[in-house]
Amino acid sequence: MEAVPPAVFAAGDFVSLSHFFFKETPMATAAQAAASRINGALSHGPTSETGKATSSLNALKTGLTGRTVLLPSEDAALYEAHLSRFQQRYKPVGDQELALVQSLADTEWRLARIPSLETGIFALGRIEFADLFPEYDQDSRKVLIEAKTYLAYQRQFANLSIQEGRLRRQADKDLAALQALQQPRIQATQARLNQAARLYIDAVHQNRQEEFDPEALGFEFTLEQIEVRAIEIQPDLFDDYWAAEAAAQSPSEPRP
Repeated sequence: MEAVPPAVFAAGDFVSLSHFFFKETPMATAAQAAASRINGALSHGPTSETGKATSSLNALKTGLTGRTVLLPSEDAALYEAHLSRFQQRYKPVGDQELALVQSLADTEWRLARIPSLETGIFALGRIEFADLFPEYDQDSRKVLIEAKTYLAYQRQFANLSIQEGRLRRQADKDLAALQALQQPRIQATQARLNQAARLYIDAVHQNRQEEFDPEALGFEFTLEQIEVRAIEIQPDLFDDYWAAEAAAQSPSEPRP
């Protein structure tokens, strides 16, 4: 296995902490090594060119700020399903919209990872400070160890909060850009649907709705879509039809 630079932790350390509990090394050594990796992963990073290159590698390794979103320990099928939901929700058209939807999905994926990172830090704290506060009862010790963990890793928790804020701002920016691209097309599509619905309303009033063919008229909508919009425009569109149907089905009054 290749050596990992001190400021880089192996991808997946935050996502799965099982190796901390089953690795055959002293508990304190494992906790210290893991804590060192956390410090490197959550630091603001160096300013030198060499340091920036290493920092870039860190981002790719953590998957929190880098372009490589999926960690080796994560399920590719779950990510594909996640991405598919975003594509179905926003229905992107063209490369720009596709890129923005991809960015939105990736940002949301990284945001969803942050709670597990926080949980991982507390798990490390329970290992690292397991022997502290022996004079207190078990419940009090748990609270004290959590407080000690927070104080010891306060910078890391703060950095996670900063990263979360950055990701949320990026998501807001991408969504605004996507809506700006899509709005003209959405408005044009709505205008076309309204036009089709009004033609359908005219056909109903002339009792020619059975002859109405959206495709022949150059519309890309289904008849069901047009009917729904027509009823939204004129809610009583089929009232006369249903009244006639009800009258036809009611029993005839007996003659005197």
